[in-house]
Amino acid sequence: MWLDIQIFGFRALWSPYFMLFVALIMLAYFLITGPYRHKFGNHDKVSVKQQAFFYAAMVCLYVVKGSPIDLLSHITLTAHMIQMAVYLLVMPILIIKGIPAWLWRKIIDRPVIRPIVEIGTKPLISLLLFNGLFSVYHIPVFFEFTKSSTVVHWVVHGLLLFAAFLMIFPLLSPLKEFDQMQPLLKIGFIFANSVLITPACALIIFAAEPLYATYTQGGSWMQAMSLCVPTDVLQGLAPALTGPEMFTPLSTMIDQQLGGIIMKIIQEITYGGILATVIFSWVRGESNKIDPLPSNPVESH
Repeated sequence: MWLDIQIFGFRALWSPYFMLFVALIMLAYFLITGPYRHKFGNHDKVSVKQQAFFYAAMVCLYVVKGSPIDLLSHITLTAHMIQMAVYLLVMPILIIKGIPAWLWRKIIDRPVIRPIVEIGTKPLISLLLFNGLFSVYHIPVFFEFTKSSTVVHWVVHGLLLFAAFLMIFPLLSPLKEFDQMQPLLKIGFIFANSVLITPACALIIFAAEPLYATYTQGGSWMQAMSLCVPTDVLQGLAPALTGPEMFTPLSTMIDQQLGGIIMKIIQEITYGGILATVIFSWVRGESNKIDPLPSNPVESH
């Protein structure tokens, strides 16, 4: 497959402009949290661990939206689901953990942003918003609509990412006012997310026929490919292209089933990691409440 997709050229495979965009975000983070942090207040420099989380998030962003995985996401549903799982579940966690509390406060404490975040992070709202958008996005008609233009594609993916942040932020927030859920409620919230995302995955896994024209019909597939392949390159290759089956040994049905399974597995692993973090913090907090025994008890006479 690797040799085959190289016919689309360097720009389609490696998205140099997007690479530059991600590099600028990393540079801005370095400057704001490093040499210029005093301009935002007298704040301590971020830890090496926080920097590692943020830069790892940016690497994930480029890998799933700028590397060949993005191109492959328009060829196989399996690649699309890997892209979505990392983009919507893994990357937001890394960003939340990578940005220090003082910078989050600078971002959120804006007249328009704070009310949206306060409402959007309420457990029931964030639960229904993220899982509802994710399920609607994977309804075949709407899925094809998101491939109709670059603007629609990026707007929808941006909304999904924002909803993912609203869903995960109350679980891992470094800001006390957004970390109000009790540990048991957090555990229930994680399980509810796991349950609500299941119908969309089950629809894809157990469908009796291929669901998405993008992966079965030449015209729809070419429209999807135009989102990441330069127009001149795609027009030059068009006479030789018949469909996604040219680039994958998987049948459409196996690819569809595998995509749904992979999405569910990555989701379970990610939520399992969040669950472990919540339980560990809970146990550590409870143990800190226990008064230690005095080291040198005074003997009574």
